[in-house]
Amino acid sequence: MKKHVFFLGALLCAQTALAAPTASPGTESTTSGTVTTNGQTIPYNAVAGTLVVHPQSWDDSTQVVRARINQPEDKKNADDIDPTASMFYVAYFKKGADPAKRPITFLYNGGPGSSSVWLHMGSLGPRRVQTLDDVHTPAAPYKLVNNPSSLLDVSDIVFIDAPGTGFGRIAGKDREKSFWGVDQDARAFANFITQFLDKYGRYNSPKYLFGESYGTTRSAVLVNDLQNQDNIDFNGVILLSQVLNYDDGIDAPADNTGIDQPYVLSLPTYAATAFYHKLLPQMPADQASFLKDVEQFASTDYLLALQQGADLPQTQRQAIAEKLHAYTGLPIPFILQADLRIDGGEFTKQLQLLQGRTTGRFDTRFSGPTVDPLSKEAAYDPQSTAISSAYVSAFGDYIRKTLKYDATQPYRTEIEVNWDDHHTNPVNNDKTDTINVMPDLALAMKTNPTLHVLLNMGYYDLATPYYAATFEMKHLPIPAELQKNIEYAHYQAGHMVYVSEPSLKQLHDNVADFIRRTDGQPN
Repeated sequence: MKKHVFFLGALLCAQTALAAPTASPGTESTTSGTVTTNGQTIPYNAVAGTLVVHPQSWDDSTQVVRARINQPEDKKNADDIDPTASMFYVAYFKKGADPAKRPITFLYNGGPGSSSVWLHMGSLGPRRVQTLDDVHTPAAPYKLVNNPSSLLDVSDIVFIDAPGTGFGRIAGKDREKSFWGVDQDARAFANFITQFLDKYGRYNSPKYLFGESYGTTRSAVLVNDLQNQDNIDFNGVILLSQVLNYDDGIDAPADNTGIDQPYVLSLPTYAATAFYHKLLPQMPADQASFLKDVEQFASTDYLLALQQGADLPQTQRQAIAEKLHAYTGLPIPFILQADLRIDGGEFTKQLQLLQGRTTGRFDTRFSGPTVDPLSKEAAYDPQSTAISSAYVSAFGDYIRKTLKYDATQPYRTEIEVNWDDHHTNPVNNDKTDTINVMPDLALAMKTNPTLHVLLNMGYYDLATPYYAATFEMKHLPIPAELQKNIEYAHYQAGHMVYVSEPSLKQLHDNVADFIRRTDGQPN
């Protein structure tokens, strides 16, 4: 892709990733705590630390000798050393549990270029920061509370920061090329997980991946790498706010003129958003049946109309525009002027324009004052600005005061990355220019037919629309019998479904049930 659209839990002011001279392991801290979830109090140990990982081509036998002969301090320049990355993590282990029977779940956010702070502070950890549901959370002080939806009732959990984020750093020659790319990133995470399993003796535990946003893209490549390169089968993959094929995103037509599928796949999210804000010309009584009608229209009449292009008769064009108006609340003249094709930025700018409001992208329930009424697209994301300060501030206190991690450098919540979109298709080894990791997940499911997948989607997520995620799963190149291994869960929330407390509880219950049914243990 010429331009990366960041699929993040929130977009804070990005920090440029300047490499440290080395990427050596940092300090490690172990603390204890308890969390009360589902009426039971669970004691746990928390370990915060780093592991050092290497690129795909690294040869440990050669590198050990080289490291002894040429220590980094003897080098003239840090760029002369071989590329390494220290990856920061926080792991929570239930006290007294049998590691051979206790599931373990690895969690990470996306970006690319995001730490795991969003999942850590908002979703399934033992503590979470309190924020308001769909409006701007006031400034500090913020409140960190017991998380009754923590996943520790069924699984140990490990939050992992991507290379260069959090307290981790990258170093050495060609460090960015070695870690910042679709395949390079997945290899780094695979290296981390295999080291972690060895360090903590968890090879025989039931194992799960939990990725959000670009983390779902990572998961597809990662689970295939772990299973087919490292010979470590996983019990399940949990996907939250999925994007596997970037051509399905609503921003794809800007870089790939002539594709209409993204407009089709985003229409149900437009409709759900207009329903939520009560901006439809005639409000339906029931959202579920309304969205079914929209999905049916999107995949039939709307799709056929767009495919006709300039040959679409004027009467049909008008009829489609009127239908789009009924489903989105957008003015008919605007829809016609847009040639029936409204992208995400235009929608978030136009929907509440008359009210002087801009609609959120990551969570379209949120809205904020419009920056420039005359601009073509929204200038910012109201959901990101509404909660980012709370998450970052709460984590900054928590990691130092509660987890007692002795940080000698700043925590990088998000970084700007020059991402390598090229990806090697694991089936035919062809290099692709646009990210599409559907073949990776399909191959992982074929080579491990016991692998289960849980797809979690928010109705109000315009960054990774729920109908696009469903479309991708229904079009995976897998045998029909493997489709039964895929489960679907929808939420009345946006990209970060856990921002909504009712949706967080539902997320916990769905994930916990998924793990209990797939962990290989007697029920």
